[in-house]
Amino acid sequence: MTAFNLNGKPVRITGRDDKPLLWVLREDLGVLGPKYGCGVAECGACRVLVNGESVPSCATFTGDLEGSDVVTVEGLVSPDGTLSAVQQAWLDEQVPQCGFCQPGFIIAVTALLEAKPQPTDADIDEAITNICRCGTYPRIRRAIHRAAAMRVAP
Repeated sequence: MTAFNLNGKPVRITGRDDKPLLWVLREDLGVLGPKYGCGVAECGACRVLVNGESVPSCATFTGDLEGSDVVTVEGLVSPDGTLSAVQQAWLDEQVPQCGFCQPGFIIAVTALLEAKPQPTDADIDEAITNICRCGTYPRIRRAIHRAAAMRVAP
């Protein structure tokens, strides 16, 4: 059994310790934000925050999460329903086309902005390695800069 917090709520998972977190989230817990893209931690569609760090849930094993705080894109929304700055910037910049990869991008950007509140384009290029098949990269970059500005605005 593994116990951890998911989006602020305690969960206990029984079963194999080597089951990837992505499948625990989607199959066992019904959390559908993280998506299966490549299965080898390259595309970023499955990214979640584990103790504040952006990680690929397809390559993160449940047994390694004991006592951890796991946050999915669903957990970024405040209890009153207010979107995070990143989520709001995503809407304001009309980033999604198909939307499949967007939860992973939002998670990766959330982690980036925690580490570097005012990232440069070079910082973004280095930190955000997710793949978007629709090619919305210019809108993603604008949304990242917008979210950074929203987070520092009074």
